[in-house]
Formats: sequence, structure tokens, C-alpha cells
Amino acid sequence: MLKIKNVTKYYGTFKAVDNLSFTVDKGEIFGLLGVNGAGKTTTFRMIMNLINPSEGSITFNGKKIDYDVTDNIGFLTEERSLLTKLTVKEQILYYGALKSLDEETILKRLDRLLKKFGIEEYKDRKINTLSKGNQQKVQFISAIINEPKLLILDEPFSGLDPINIELFKSVILELKEKGTSIIFSSHRMDHVELFCEKLVILVKGKSVLEGYLKDIKKDYKIKKIKIEGDVKITELRKIDGVINAIKTASGYEVNIKDESYVNNVFEYLKTKKNITKFVLEEPFLEEIFVSKVGEAYGK
Repeated sequence: MLKIKNVTKYYGTFKAVDNLSFTVDKGEIFGLLGVNGAGKTTTFRMIMNLINPSEGSITFNGKKIDYDVTDNIGFLTEERSLLTKLTVKEQILYYGALKSLDEETILKRLDRLLKKFGIEEYKDRKINTLSKGNQQKVQFISAIINEPKLLILDEPFSGLDPINIELFKSVILELKEKGTSIIFSSHRMDHVELFCEKLVILVKGKSVLEGYLKDIKKDYKIKKIKIEGDVKITELRKIDGVINAIKTASGYEVNIKDESYVNNVFEYLKTKKNITKFVLEEPFLEEIFVSKVGEAYGK
């Protein structure tokens, strides 16, 4: 288990991370979210022991993270960190050696992963000759060549098409099933919703929302109703409890203050004909994210 306890990080007088605490259990995928400059990268660097926290503690399986522990950590950075003049084989041998693996083990794992990602033919190709998507595959392989117990994924789907996103998803879920603790960060909230059981949203280094995703969605008061049928948007907007109503390609989307106002909308629809859809939906994480970040910035 990764445990972040009351961690604060200063750069001079600037507070990049402010009293942050969370845990990531074995076999759990945890979302660390925030806008640019929220403190995510600083947090990752502290977890990797690249920089030290000013206050608080970070432990993995009860032990302070040092060079022995980092051998069990994988990190896929948002910025590509590949040595592009090396071949794929040379690159992975280098990263594997940094994680204290012997050459035979590295090459055996490399062949298996190249096959899984469908790029066996690129083993002896220089990285700068590969497409962005295939470079991302190589970077991912470099992050998991040590079969990490803790894996940090920062924008892992960058440069990937939908087919390869599905491939990455399957590998991430395999790692989870094997017990790897995973921290997942992305600006794509739909990707976060696919994986993360728990999450933290950071604003200016401070947590503004944290917990299990299912509980966060349940506790978010604003609800959404999808409607298809013969209604007037001006009338929908006048219903008590309705915050807003918009026309969509297939019908209407109505936001209400909370679930107690559902019946008001339903009673209105009972007076209309040809209503073919009336569905109360959970809010999307993106809506909650925008709301919480906006609140933190006073918007």
C-alpha cells in the first residue's frame, strides 16, 4: 500500500502541495486529478523519491521510499522520456538495468511485451523512426519492464488511436488483477471513469474532493434527466428545481438541483404526448470536476 500522509512541498515560499493525504491499496487504481499546475507532477516526483517533501511522509508497504523501493515502481511520464537515437532493444535494456534486472530477464520480458503490443518488428529499430503511438508503446513497456508493484501513469493514452487505447486498457487491468497499485492521471475524465475506484482532485496543491468515485457521484446534488419526445424547452426551464435545459441531437437534457425535483419534471411530461425516453442519469465526472475546480477558484 502507498500511503501519503500530510505531505506539503515548498519551492522557496511557494507551496506546490498543501497537506495532502491519500492511500492506494494493492490492486487498486487511484485517480490523481487536477488542472495544469495543481501539484500532480510534484506529487509524482515525491513518490519516486526524486524530491523530498517539506513536511509529512510517503511510504510504500510501510517503508520509506528509497532506491531499493523504487526498483518496484514504474513511471510513465506525460512528457516522453525516451532516448530516441537508441533502438527499442537498447532503450529497454537501459531502463531494465536501472531497475536492477539482468539482461536475460529484460530480453525475455521485452519479447513478450513487444508481441502483446504488436510491435515485434520494431525491436531493432531506432525510436526516432517510430510513430508517436508506437513510441508511446515503447515508453509504456519501459515503465512496466520491472513488473512494478506500484505504477504511476501520467496521461498514458497520449498519441493513441481508439484501438490502441483498448489495448492499453487491457494491459492496465491485467496489472491491476496481478496486484499492482496504480495511480492514474489524465485530463480525460472519461478515461478516469473507466478505471478509478478512488480519486483526489487537486487545486493549487490542495485536495478539494476525494473519496470513492461511486460515492462522489451519489453525493453530487445536481442530477441530469434525458428526455425524448414532444416538449418545449422554454416550458422545461420554468419547472421548479430545473437549473437548465438544452436541446441535444436526440432530445433534451435537463439539469435539476437535486433528486427531489425529479417528480416535478415527470408531472410536466405526463401532460405531453409521444414521450419515448425519461431517464435519470448519474453526473459525469467531468461535470463534477469542473464544478469543484470552479468553486475552488471562486467562479
